[in-house]
Amino acid sequence: MRHFIALALIFFSHAVWAQDWEDRQTFNEADATTSLRIISSTDTDLFAPLIEAFVAENPDVAIDYLVTETADIDRRFRNMPDAFDIAISSAMDLQFKLTNDGYALELQNVSHPAWAQWRQSLFAFTSEPAAIVINRAAFDGLPIPQTRQELIEALRARPEVFRGRVGTYDVRQSGLGYLFATQDARASETFWRLMEVMGGLDVQLYCCSGEMIDDLTDGTIAVAYNVLGSYAEARTESRNAFEIVLPSDFPTTMMRTAFVSKASAEPAAAERFIQFLVTYQSNPIDGTRLLPSLQGRDSGTERATIALEPALMTFLDALKRNKFTSEWESALIQN
Repeated sequence: MRHFIALALIFFSHAVWAQDWEDRQTFNEADATTSLRIISSTDTDLFAPLIEAFVAENPDVAIDYLVTETADIDRRFRNMPDAFDIAISSAMDLQFKLTNDGYALELQNVSHPAWAQWRQSLFAFTSEPAAIVINRAAFDGLPIPQTRQELIEALRARPEVFRGRVGTYDVRQSGLGYLFATQDARASETFWRLMEVMGGLDVQLYCCSGEMIDDLTDGTIAVAYNVLGSYAEARTESRNAFEIVLPSDFPTTMMRTAFVSKASAEPAAAERFIQFLVTYQSNPIDGTRLLPSLQGRDSGTERATIALEPALMTFLDALKRNKFTSEWESALIQN
């Protein structure tokens, strides 16, 4: 029986790691004596400079970096918390709930501002605004909308141009999309008016910012709503094709967060990585940081930044989530 159980566990372990990932890369595998498994929603090309800088300073550690969607991180981590050492995600609410539910290890030796961490367990390391990204060709000779109301007016004025060419997150699939949408809805009723206008134009729904930016660049869509500004900024090769707008009516800025699994087999190495992460984002070693820095309280941006606090979990309540999702579907899916 013990032999059968052992075989079953081995098979299950292989099955888990054989699952599809958006991307999976290993760093420093040849020389390391310790390996960290990091599950993350951050694209590898944006995060690789940080990992490479870490392993250069910590040659004993290899990194197995696995990329998937924010909601998938939450599901996988809850199913197998011992399969990962560190979780990194842009969905602050899901990360906060995982921490609140006891999945995160308390790290007493990580030095970080109180406003950018929660109970020494969840650590913010970027400040990233949600943006409206506009294909310039679609607005040739016309003013670029700077607020949500101006975007509503622009879409209503030329429905023949924008039908089927407006994109946003599918909040039923994207944890970050759901976070941005609920925060927008709390800020202003303008959000719901915009959703209804977009729904009437056969809005295109996406899992993630990268796909929206791809379609925006080639003209498949003309407007992408609530895209991560950092991802658009990183597309230097196609920046001439679009304009990034941080809406002036009410900006929404999230903080990307990380925590160490309480079930990690390598808690000391994982803690080293978290300390390096928060330090590097403030002071990159060689100037190759691709993700935005964590802006301090003295910058004035904290008024627009989603706070790391229990209120984040409000819309994760099952009844509230079902109600919000139902209203969102009624507004956007008008078939």
